[in-house]
Amino acid sequence: MNIVIVGAGLAGLAAAYDLAKAGHTVAVYEASAQAGGLASGFRDARWEWPLERFYHHIFTTDAAIIDLVREIGFTSQMFFRRPLTAQWWGQRGYALTGARPALRLPGTSQPRELPVPDLVAGALAVLTYPGLPPLERLRLNALMAYLKLGVRDWRPLERVTAASWTRRWGGETLYQGFFGPLLEGKFGPYAEQVNMAWLWSRFKARSVRLGYFQGGFQGLADALVAAVRRLGVSVTLGTAVEGLTLRPAGGWRVALAASSTLDADAVIVTGAPGLLRKLAPELPGSYLIRLDNLRSMGAVVMTIALKESLTGGLYWVNMPKDQFPFLALVEHTNFIDRAHYGGDTLVYCGDYLDPAHEYFQLSDAALLERFLPALQRVNPRFERGWVRDFWVHRERYAQPVVPVNHARNIPPLATPLPGLFWASMSQVYPWDRGTNFAVELGRDVARAAVAYSAVQR
Repeated sequence: MNIVIVGAGLAGLAAAYDLAKAGHTVAVYEASAQAGGLASGFRDARWEWPLERFYHHIFTTDAAIIDLVREIGFTSQMFFRRPLTAQWWGQRGYALTGARPALRLPGTSQPRELPVPDLVAGALAVLTYPGLPPLERLRLNALMAYLKLGVRDWRPLERVTAASWTRRWGGETLYQGFFGPLLEGKFGPYAEQVNMAWLWSRFKARSVRLGYFQGGFQGLADALVAAVRRLGVSVTLGTAVEGLTLRPAGGWRVALAASSTLDADAVIVTGAPGLLRKLAPELPGSYLIRLDNLRSMGAVVMTIALKESLTGGLYWVNMPKDQFPFLALVEHTNFIDRAHYGGDTLVYCGDYLDPAHEYFQLSDAALLERFLPALQRVNPRFERGWVRDFWVHRERYAQPVVPVNHARNIPPLATPLPGLFWASMSQVYPWDRGTNFAVELGRDVARAAVAYSAVQR
Protein backbone atom coordinates (compact mmCIF):
# COMPACT_ATOMS: atom_id res chain seq x y z
CA MET A 1 0.00 0.00 0.00
CA ASN A 2 1.18 3.51 -0.83
CA ILE A 3 0.89 5.70 2.28
CA VAL A 4 1.48 9.44 2.73
CA ILE A 5 2.25 10.79 6.20
CA VAL A 6 1.69 14.47 6.90
CA GLY A 7 4.28 15.65 9.43
CA ALA A 8 7.81 14.51 10.32
CA GLY A 9 7.48 14.81 14.07
CA LEU A 10 8.25 11.81 16.23
CA ALA A 11 4.76 10.34 15.73
CA GLY A 12 4.98 10.59 11.95
CA LEU A 13 8.51 9.18 11.80
CA ALA A 14 7.67 6.31 14.17
CA ALA A 15 4.68 5.44 11.98
CA ALA A 16 6.84 5.61 8.86
CA TYR A 17 9.41 3.30 10.43
CA ASP A 18 6.88 0.58 11.28
CA LEU A 19 4.97 0.88 8.01
CA ALA A 20 8.15 0.57 5.95
CA LYS A 21 9.20 -2.49 7.96
CA ALA A 22 5.76 -3.97 7.21
CA GLY A 23 6.47 -3.64 3.49
CA HIS A 24 4.50 -0.51 2.59
CA THR A 25 5.64 2.34 0.38
CA VAL A 26 5.77 5.46 2.55
CA ALA A 27 6.30 9.15 1.80
CA VAL A 28 6.56 11.74 4.59
CA TYR A 29 5.99 15.46 3.97
CA GLU A 30 6.97 18.10 6.50
CA ALA A 31 6.23 21.82 6.13
CA SER A 32 9.21 22.86 8.28
CA ALA A 33 12.80 22.78 7.11
CA GLN A 34 13.67 20.12 9.68
CA ALA A 35 12.12 17.05 11.26
CA GLY A 36 11.13 16.74 14.91
CA GLY A 37 7.87 18.66 15.26
CA LEU A 38 7.52 20.21 18.72
CA ALA A 39 10.80 18.50 19.70
CA SER A 40 12.78 20.11 16.89
CA GLY A 41 15.69 22.40 17.67
CA PHE A 42 17.49 25.52 16.55
CA ARG A 43 21.19 26.33 16.63
CA ASP A 44 23.17 29.47 17.29
CA ALA A 45 26.34 29.85 15.25
CA ARG A 46 28.56 29.27 18.29
CA TRP A 47 26.83 26.09 19.52
CA GLU A 48 28.00 22.53 18.89
CA TRP A 49 24.55 21.05 19.56
CA PRO A 50 21.11 22.38 18.56
CA LEU A 51 18.68 23.20 21.35
CA GLU A 52 14.97 22.37 21.52
CA ARG A 53 12.60 25.25 20.82
CA PHE A 54 10.48 23.92 23.70
CA TYR A 55 12.30 22.29 26.62
CA HIS A 56 12.39 18.51 26.47
CA HIS A 57 13.66 15.46 28.33
CA ILE A 58 12.55 11.85 28.70
CA PHE A 59 12.03 9.63 31.74
CA THR A 60 13.43 6.21 32.57
CA THR A 61 9.85 4.94 32.36
CA ASP A 62 9.43 6.08 28.73
CA ALA A 63 9.49 2.60 27.24
CA ALA A 64 8.17 3.48 23.77
CA ILE A 65 10.83 6.01 22.86
CA ILE A 66 13.62 4.04 24.55
CA ASP A 67 12.65 0.93 22.57
CA LEU A 68 12.62 2.86 19.29
CA VAL A 69 15.99 4.43 20.08
CA ARG A 70 17.36 0.93 20.60
CA GLU A 71 15.82 -0.36 17.35
CA ILE A 72 17.45 2.34 15.22
CA GLY A 73 20.82 1.88 16.91
CA PHE A 74 20.89 5.23 18.71
CA THR A 75 21.20 3.93 22.28
CA SER A 76 24.83 5.00 22.63
CA GLN A 77 23.70 8.60 22.13
CA MET A 78 21.15 8.48 24.98
CA PHE A 79 22.03 9.21 28.61
CA PHE A 80 20.28 9.82 31.92
CA ARG A 81 21.11 12.20 34.75
CA ARG A 82 19.55 13.34 38.02
CA PRO A 83 19.16 17.13 37.80
CA LEU A 84 17.48 19.19 40.50
CA THR A 85 13.85 20.17 39.96
CA ALA A 86 12.38 22.68 42.37
CA GLN A 87 9.42 24.70 43.51
CA TRP A 88 9.79 28.43 44.05
CA TRP A 89 8.69 29.72 47.41
CA GLY A 90 9.51 32.98 49.13
CA GLN A 91 12.80 34.16 47.68
CA ARG A 92 14.26 30.99 46.17
CA GLY A 93 13.69 27.57 44.66
CA TYR A 94 13.56 24.48 46.85
CA ALA A 95 14.65 21.21 45.24
CA LEU A 96 11.93 18.56 45.54
CA THR A 97 13.38 15.92 43.19
CA GLY A 98 16.93 15.04 42.29
CA ALA A 99 18.36 16.11 45.63
CA ARG A 100 20.00 13.43 47.79
CA PRO A 101 19.88 13.58 51.59
CA ALA A 102 23.34 14.02 53.10
CA LEU A 103 24.87 13.42 56.51
CA ARG A 104 28.09 14.85 57.91
CA LEU A 105 29.90 12.14 59.80
CA PRO A 106 32.16 12.87 62.76
CA GLY A 107 35.68 13.71 61.66
CA THR A 108 34.66 14.66 58.09
CA SER A 109 34.53 18.13 56.58
CA GLN A 110 31.97 17.42 53.86
CA PRO A 111 28.52 15.82 54.14
CA ARG A 112 28.14 12.43 52.49
CA GLU A 113 25.14 11.57 50.34
CA LEU A 114 22.96 8.80 51.73
CA PRO A 115 22.27 5.89 49.33
CA VAL A 116 18.47 5.98 49.47
CA PRO A 117 16.00 5.27 46.63
CA ASP A 118 14.81 8.23 44.58
CA LEU A 119 11.26 8.00 45.93
CA VAL A 120 12.55 8.14 49.49
CA ALA A 121 14.83 11.07 48.67
CA GLY A 122 11.92 12.94 47.12
CA ALA A 123 9.70 12.28 50.13
CA LEU A 124 12.40 13.60 52.46
CA ALA A 125 12.78 16.73 50.32
CA VAL A 126 9.04 17.37 50.52
CA LEU A 127 9.21 17.10 54.31
CA THR A 128 11.66 20.02 54.39
CA TYR A 129 9.73 22.24 51.93
CA PRO A 130 8.77 25.43 53.80
CA GLY A 131 6.00 26.36 51.38
CA LEU A 132 3.62 24.00 53.18
CA PRO A 133 2.88 23.45 56.89
CA PRO A 134 4.36 20.19 58.27
CA LEU A 135 1.04 18.31 58.24
CA GLU A 136 0.42 19.28 54.61
CA ARG A 137 3.85 17.96 53.63
CA LEU A 138 2.89 14.58 55.08
CA ARG A 139 -0.41 14.67 53.22
CA LEU A 140 1.34 15.57 49.97
CA ASN A 141 3.74 12.65 50.32
CA ALA A 142 0.87 10.29 51.09
CA LEU A 143 -1.17 11.43 48.08
CA MET A 144 1.79 11.28 45.68
CA ALA A 145 2.68 7.77 46.89
CA TYR A 146 -0.92 6.63 46.47
CA LEU A 147 -1.19 8.04 42.96
CA LYS A 148 2.14 6.58 41.86
CA LEU A 149 1.94 3.19 43.55
CA GLY A 150 -1.64 2.59 44.61
CA VAL A 151 -3.85 3.45 41.62
CA ARG A 152 -4.13 0.65 39.05
CA ASP A 153 -7.09 1.87 36.99
CA TRP A 154 -7.26 5.51 35.92
CA ARG A 155 -10.79 5.38 34.54
CA PRO A 156 -12.65 6.16 37.78
CA LEU A 157 -10.39 9.20 38.18
CA GLU A 158 -11.56 10.77 34.92
CA ARG A 159 -15.06 11.05 36.33
CA VAL A 160 -14.02 13.78 38.78
CA THR A 161 -12.02 16.96 38.44
CA ALA A 162 -8.49 17.12 39.77
CA ALA A 163 -9.49 20.17 41.80
CA SER A 164 -12.33 18.38 43.59
CA TRP A 165 -10.34 15.17 44.18
CA THR A 166 -7.29 16.91 45.62
CA ARG A 167 -9.44 19.20 47.75
CA ARG A 168 -11.33 16.20 49.13
CA TRP A 169 -8.29 14.08 49.98
CA GLY A 170 -5.67 16.76 50.57
CA GLY A 171 -7.69 19.61 51.98
CA GLU A 172 -7.95 23.25 51.00
CA THR A 173 -4.57 24.29 52.41
CA LEU A 174 -2.69 21.70 50.34
CA TYR A 175 -4.77 22.54 47.29
CA GLN A 176 -4.01 26.25 47.55
CA GLY A 177 -0.34 25.65 48.29
CA PHE A 178 0.48 22.96 45.74
CA PHE A 179 -2.15 21.36 43.48
CA GLY A 180 -4.09 24.52 42.66
CA PRO A 181 -1.05 26.47 41.37
CA LEU A 182 0.01 23.43 39.32
CA LEU A 183 -3.37 23.19 37.61
CA GLU A 184 -3.80 26.94 37.17
CA GLY A 185 -0.30 27.31 35.77
CA LYS A 186 -0.86 24.58 33.20
CA PHE A 187 -4.46 25.17 32.21
CA GLY A 188 -5.31 28.74 33.16
CA PRO A 189 -9.06 29.31 32.83
CA TYR A 190 -9.66 25.55 32.48
CA ALA A 191 -7.93 24.58 35.75
CA GLU A 192 -11.15 23.67 37.57
CA GLN A 193 -12.33 21.53 34.63
CA VAL A 194 -9.32 19.21 34.18
CA ASN A 195 -9.99 15.65 35.29
CA MET A 196 -8.04 13.73 37.90
CA ALA A 197 -6.76 11.09 35.47
CA TRP A 198 -4.51 13.72 33.91
CA LEU A 199 -2.97 14.60 37.27
CA TRP A 200 -2.56 10.91 38.12
CA SER A 201 -0.66 10.34 34.88
CA ARG A 202 1.91 12.99 35.79
CA PHE A 203 2.81 11.26 39.04
CA LYS A 204 2.51 7.74 37.65
CA ALA A 205 4.72 7.98 34.59
CA ARG A 206 7.58 10.23 35.68
CA SER A 207 11.00 9.43 37.08
CA VAL A 208 13.65 11.42 38.94
CA ARG A 209 16.36 10.55 36.45
CA LEU A 210 15.89 12.44 33.18
CA GLY A 211 17.15 11.49 29.75
CA TYR A 212 18.61 13.37 26.81
CA PHE A 213 20.50 12.70 23.59
CA GLN A 214 23.83 13.73 22.19
CA GLY A 215 22.88 16.41 19.70
CA GLY A 216 19.60 16.96 21.54
CA PHE A 217 16.19 15.82 20.36
CA GLN A 218 17.01 17.21 16.95
CA GLY A 219 19.79 14.64 16.85
CA LEU A 220 17.23 11.93 17.58
CA ALA A 221 14.84 13.24 14.92
CA ASP A 222 17.64 13.33 12.35
CA ALA A 223 18.63 9.78 13.28
CA LEU A 224 15.03 8.67 12.78
CA VAL A 225 14.94 10.33 9.37
CA ALA A 226 18.13 8.49 8.42
CA ALA A 227 16.68 5.20 9.72
CA VAL A 228 13.44 5.45 7.73
CA ARG A 229 15.29 6.53 4.60
CA ARG A 230 17.43 3.40 4.87
CA LEU A 231 14.15 1.46 4.78
CA GLY A 232 13.14 3.22 1.57
CA VAL A 233 10.90 5.93 3.01
CA SER A 234 10.84 9.24 1.14
CA VAL A 235 11.11 12.17 3.58
CA THR A 236 10.58 15.60 2.06
CA LEU A 237 11.22 18.60 4.30
CA GLY A 238 10.11 22.16 3.64
CA THR A 239 7.06 20.97 1.69
CA ALA A 240 3.56 21.38 3.09
CA VAL A 241 0.57 19.23 2.28
CA GLU A 242 -2.18 21.69 1.39
CA GLY A 243 -5.21 19.50 0.78
CA LEU A 244 -6.62 15.97 0.69
CA THR A 245 -9.36 14.84 -1.69
CA LEU A 246 -11.04 11.45 -1.67
CA ARG A 247 -10.76 9.93 -5.15
CA PRO A 248 -13.92 8.40 -6.68
CA ALA A 249 -12.06 5.16 -7.46
CA GLY A 250 -10.64 4.96 -3.95
CA GLY A 251 -7.58 6.36 -2.28
CA TRP A 252 -6.54 9.96 -1.90
CA ARG A 253 -5.33 12.84 -4.05
CA VAL A 254 -2.72 14.74 -2.03
CA ALA A 255 -2.16 18.39 -2.95
CA LEU A 256 1.31 19.75 -2.23
CA ALA A 257 2.78 23.23 -2.40
CA ALA A 258 3.43 24.68 -5.87
CA SER A 259 0.22 23.03 -7.17
CA SER A 260 1.74 19.56 -7.48
CA THR A 261 -0.27 16.46 -6.54
CA LEU A 262 0.24 12.77 -5.89
CA ASP A 263 -2.00 9.82 -5.20
CA ALA A 264 -1.97 7.56 -2.16
CA ASP A 265 -3.94 4.55 -0.94
CA ALA A 266 -4.01 5.95 2.60
CA VAL A 267 -3.00 9.14 4.44
CA ILE A 268 -1.94 9.68 8.05
CA VAL A 269 -2.22 13.26 9.31
CA THR A 270 -0.18 14.09 12.41
CA GLY A 271 -0.84 17.46 14.00
CA ALA A 272 -3.49 19.70 15.47
CA PRO A 273 -7.23 19.17 15.03
CA GLY A 274 -7.35 22.38 13.01
CA LEU A 275 -4.84 20.97 10.52
CA LEU A 276 -6.97 17.89 9.87
CA ARG A 277 -10.05 20.07 9.46
CA LYS A 278 -8.25 22.28 6.95
CA LEU A 279 -6.81 19.41 4.91
CA ALA A 280 -9.94 17.23 4.80
CA PRO A 281 -13.09 19.39 4.72
CA GLU A 282 -14.97 16.38 3.30
CA LEU A 283 -15.05 14.85 6.77
CA PRO A 284 -18.62 14.49 8.10
CA GLY A 285 -19.99 17.47 9.98
CA SER A 286 -20.47 15.46 13.17
CA TYR A 287 -16.78 14.50 13.12
CA LEU A 288 -15.68 18.08 12.48
CA ILE A 289 -17.72 19.17 15.50
CA ARG A 290 -15.80 16.65 17.62
CA LEU A 291 -12.54 18.14 16.36
CA ASP A 292 -13.73 21.65 17.15
CA ASN A 293 -14.63 20.62 20.71
CA LEU A 294 -11.06 19.49 21.47
CA ARG A 295 -9.63 22.46 23.34
CA SER A 296 -5.95 23.08 23.94
CA MET A 297 -3.52 25.53 25.48
CA GLY A 298 -0.69 27.10 23.53
CA ALA A 299 2.93 27.52 24.58
CA VAL A 300 5.22 30.55 24.55
CA VAL A 301 8.86 29.90 25.41
CA MET A 302 11.72 32.37 25.49
CA THR A 303 15.25 30.98 25.45
CA ILE A 304 17.92 33.33 26.78
CA ALA A 305 21.68 32.90 26.38
CA LEU A 306 23.35 34.31 29.49
CA LYS A 307 26.97 34.90 30.41
CA GLU A 308 26.44 33.73 34.01
CA SER A 309 24.47 30.97 35.75
CA LEU A 310 21.09 32.14 37.04
CA THR A 311 19.67 29.57 39.47
CA GLY A 312 22.64 28.25 41.41
CA GLY A 313 22.44 24.66 40.20
CA LEU A 314 18.70 24.09 39.68
CA TYR A 315 17.51 22.62 36.39
CA TRP A 316 13.75 23.13 36.54
CA VAL A 317 11.88 25.56 38.79
CA ASN A 318 8.09 25.73 38.92
CA MET A 319 7.25 29.40 39.37
CA PRO A 320 4.09 30.82 41.00
CA LYS A 321 2.26 32.65 38.22
CA ASP A 322 0.72 35.13 40.61
CA GLN A 323 4.27 36.40 41.23
CA PHE A 324 6.13 35.74 37.97
CA PRO A 325 5.31 36.35 34.29
CA PHE A 326 5.99 32.72 33.33
CA LEU A 327 5.31 29.23 34.67
CA ALA A 328 8.61 27.39 34.24
CA LEU A 329 12.20 28.53 34.61
CA VAL A 330 14.48 25.90 33.12
CA GLU A 331 18.25 26.31 33.23
CA HIS A 332 19.10 23.76 30.57
CA THR A 333 22.83 24.01 31.17
CA ASN A 334 22.39 22.71 34.71
CA PHE A 335 21.32 19.49 32.97
CA ILE A 336 23.51 19.52 29.85
CA ASP A 337 27.08 20.87 29.88
CA ARG A 338 27.32 24.43 28.60
CA ALA A 339 30.44 23.41 26.66
CA HIS A 340 28.06 22.07 23.98
CA TYR A 341 26.64 25.59 23.61
CA GLY A 342 29.76 27.70 23.29
CA GLY A 343 29.90 28.34 27.03
CA ASP A 344 26.44 29.96 27.13
CA THR A 345 24.16 29.51 30.11
CA LEU A 346 20.84 28.65 28.47
CA VAL A 347 17.64 29.48 30.32
CA TYR A 348 14.07 28.84 29.20
CA CYS A 349 11.20 31.01 30.45
CA GLY A 350 8.07 29.12 29.42
CA ASP A 351 4.34 29.20 29.87
CA TYR A 352 1.15 27.45 28.75
CA LEU A 353 -1.40 30.03 27.70
CA ASP A 354 -4.73 30.40 25.97
CA PRO A 355 -4.01 31.02 22.26
CA ALA A 356 -5.70 34.42 22.59
CA HIS A 357 -3.19 35.55 25.27
CA GLU A 358 -1.24 38.73 24.57
CA TYR A 359 2.10 36.85 24.65
CA PHE A 360 1.20 35.51 21.21
CA GLN A 361 1.01 39.05 19.85
CA LEU A 362 3.78 40.85 21.76
CA SER A 363 7.03 41.45 19.93
CA ASP A 364 10.00 39.41 21.07
CA ALA A 365 11.67 42.52 22.44
CA ALA A 366 8.55 43.51 24.41
CA LEU A 367 8.31 40.03 25.89
CA LEU A 368 11.94 40.20 26.99
CA GLU A 369 11.19 43.42 28.85
CA ARG A 370 8.37 41.62 30.68
CA PHE A 371 10.69 38.80 31.74
CA LEU A 372 13.91 40.60 32.71
CA PRO A 373 12.70 41.89 36.11
CA ALA A 374 11.74 38.33 37.06
CA LEU A 375 15.27 37.13 36.32
CA GLN A 376 16.65 39.75 38.68
CA ARG A 377 14.29 38.54 41.37
CA VAL A 378 15.55 34.98 40.87
CA ASN A 379 19.15 36.15 41.12
CA PRO A 380 19.74 39.66 42.54
CA ARG A 381 23.15 39.69 40.86
CA PHE A 382 21.52 39.48 37.43
CA GLU A 383 21.94 42.46 35.17
CA ARG A 384 20.97 43.11 31.58
CA GLY A 385 24.56 42.80 30.44
CA TRP A 386 24.37 39.06 31.16
CA VAL A 387 22.06 38.62 28.13
CA ARG A 388 24.02 37.67 25.02
CA ASP A 389 21.01 36.77 22.86
CA PHE A 390 17.44 35.50 23.08
CA TRP A 391 14.86 33.68 20.97
CA VAL A 392 11.08 33.29 21.27
CA HIS A 393 9.08 30.31 20.03
CA ARG A 394 5.31 30.09 20.03
CA GLU A 395 2.94 27.20 19.38
CA ARG A 396 -0.85 27.48 19.60
CA TYR A 397 -1.40 23.72 19.97
CA ALA A 398 0.77 22.50 22.84
CA GLN A 399 -1.33 21.11 25.73
CA PRO A 400 -4.73 19.43 25.28
CA VAL A 401 -7.38 20.34 27.85
CA VAL A 402 -8.90 17.18 29.34
CA PRO A 403 -12.28 17.67 31.09
CA VAL A 404 -14.29 15.08 33.02
CA ASN A 405 -15.06 11.91 31.02
CA HIS A 406 -12.67 13.04 28.30
CA ALA A 407 -12.18 9.52 26.91
CA ARG A 408 -15.54 9.76 25.16
CA ASN A 409 -14.46 12.99 23.42
CA ILE A 410 -11.42 11.54 21.64
CA PRO A 411 -11.88 10.55 18.00
CA PRO A 412 -10.39 7.18 17.00
CA LEU A 413 -7.24 7.02 14.89
CA ALA A 414 -9.26 5.96 11.83
CA THR A 415 -11.48 8.82 10.62
CA PRO A 416 -14.90 8.17 9.04
CA LEU A 417 -13.35 8.53 5.58
CA PRO A 418 -11.72 5.35 4.20
CA GLY A 419 -7.95 5.34 4.39
CA LEU A 420 -7.63 8.59 6.32
CA PHE A 421 -6.06 8.45 9.77
CA TRP A 422 -5.37 11.12 12.36
CA ALA A 423 -2.74 10.95 15.12
CA SER A 424 -2.24 13.87 17.49
CA MET A 425 -1.34 14.62 21.08
CA SER A 426 -5.06 14.95 21.76
CA GLN A 427 -5.21 11.14 21.49
CA VAL A 428 -2.48 10.10 23.96
CA TYR A 429 -4.90 10.51 26.87
CA PRO A 430 -4.84 9.77 29.77
CA TRP A 431 -1.11 10.36 29.49
CA ASP A 432 0.30 13.84 29.28
CA ARG A 433 1.71 14.94 25.93
CA GLY A 434 5.39 14.19 25.35
CA THR A 435 7.85 12.56 22.99
CA ASN A 436 7.40 9.08 24.46
CA PHE A 437 3.68 9.09 23.86
CA ALA A 438 4.17 10.62 20.39
CA VAL A 439 6.25 7.56 19.48
CA GLU A 440 3.65 5.23 21.02
CA LEU A 441 0.90 7.00 19.09
CA GLY A 442 2.84 6.76 15.84
CA ARG A 443 3.25 3.03 16.26
CA ASP A 444 -0.46 2.68 17.13
CA VAL A 445 -1.58 4.49 14.00
CA ALA A 446 0.82 2.41 11.91
CA ARG A 447 -0.89 -0.74 13.22
CA ALA A 448 -4.27 0.76 12.34
CA ALA A 449 -3.08 1.48 8.80
CA VAL A 450 -1.68 -2.05 8.43
CA ALA A 451 -5.03 -3.47 9.56
CA TYR A 452 -6.82 -1.27 6.99
CA SER A 453 -4.47 -2.52 4.29
CA ALA A 454 -5.25 -6.15 5.14
CA VAL A 455 -8.98 -5.49 4.71
CA GLN A 456 -8.44 -3.82 1.33
CA ARG A 457 -6.67 -6.80 -0.20
